[in-house]
Amino acid sequence: MSTSDDDSQQRFALGFLFALIALVVSTVVGVVVYQRGIKSPEATIIEVPVQGVIVIDEALVRVDNGVVKFFFATGKADVAIGGNEALADVVRGVMNGKHARISGFHDATGDAAANIELAKQRALAVQATLFALGVDKDMVELKKPESSQASGSNAEARRVEVVLID
Repeated sequence: MSTSDDDSQQRFALGFLFALIALVVSTVVGVVVYQRGIKSPEATIIEVPVQGVIVIDEALVRVDNGVVKFFFATGKADVAIGGNEALADVVRGVMNGKHARISGFHDATGDAAANIELAKQRALAVQATLFALGVDKDMVELKKPESSQASGSNAEARRVEVVLID
């Protein structure tokens, strides 16, 4: 058997392995999406200009310099639609040996104990999303919720951040 035949077989095997991995990952993501159901957000949108900032009271997710930021509607712990896609880089990082740190934040208005509990529930909801995407429980660290004063609105303070750490 020649070297080119061996190379060809190795390339085929490697391609098959990558295809199998892609199939498994897409199946997991599909199952998670199916289990959660595709629904429109129930949040009410309130637009109030505050120091030039529009305040929107709904669940949403953003990725900012590698930090995945989940924002929540007032009094709710529902993860925003699009959370799975936003966490894709975090999942890849964890699969490559890094850990994910989940930090919950809350605003300073209202009952402090209730805010802390809600921040915890929001962080646990994001953690459950990571677990559903195949992240091992030992690879996720929860950080104690803390109060945050956002630049412009309390909606910015009601968030959970996910970052990769070594």
